[in-house]
Amino acid sequence: MKKILNIITIFIFCFGFGQIDNIADGESITFRIHYGFLNAGTANLTTQKTNYKGVPHLYAKGTGQTTGAVKAFFKVEDLYESFINTNTGLPSFYVRNVKEGGYRQHFETTFNHDNHTLILTDKKNPANGSKVIKSVKGVQDMLSCFYFLRSKSPGELKVGTVINMNVWIDDEMFPFQLKVIGTENLKTKFGTINCLKIIPSVKSGRVFKEKEGVTMWVSNDANHIPVLLKAELAVGSLKASIESYKNVKFPLKFTK
Repeated sequence: MKKILNIITIFIFCFGFGQIDNIADGESITFRIHYGFLNAGTANLTTQKTNYKGVPHLYAKGTGQTTGAVKAFFKVEDLYESFINTNTGLPSFYVRNVKEGGYRQHFETTFNHDNHTLILTDKKNPANGSKVIKSVKGVQDMLSCFYFLRSKSPGELKVGTVINMNVWIDDEMFPFQLKVIGTENLKTKFGTINCLKIIPSVKSGRVFKEKEGVTMWVSNDANHIPVLLKAELAVGSLKASIESYKNVKFPLKFTK
């Protein structure tokens, strides 16, 4: 359970440069997380339109926490924040502040896309100061990639699409590949909805059981809202399903 928001956001990736003007101000999406048969926790993603250093940005916030019996033996309180330039779809500033059992970490990252560098600050250990790290063109953070994917039109995100990308996670850069392999009608608490089925290639080992041990389904419309995630972990399995949503820009088409 140490990677609740990581697993939810890792698999939603960036597709290049572009505007993110189809994400509504005040949108909120909540996911219910199950670890095996246990009701393990919740995760919430919200947006707010704002300015960052005088430039229009989308402020995205992700929170994750364990609940119930899982919280009794492993407490998680994760906070992720990202300021995303609405013209480029690229992150300007990113925060990862997590409390997972006895583990604590608080990183802040400032991106400089003009010269492909970033500044990483360890807020938990101020004595470490800040360091400049060489980056790559078009790098995304764990929240910005989520909203950048969703900014794509149905014509840009369709069956057969294969994308390679780089995502800044914690204090490291990770390469990923994403494949849109088909469509499927999924039953949810709101009704049945047509979804794109997507498989990201992820690094196996400590967290994931297989290289392609994660599958997700996103609404096959202009919203591209994640509806379901399944992940085979090194120990056990995890499922995250949509629990609630509000203020999405385009109506979701559920059928009974």
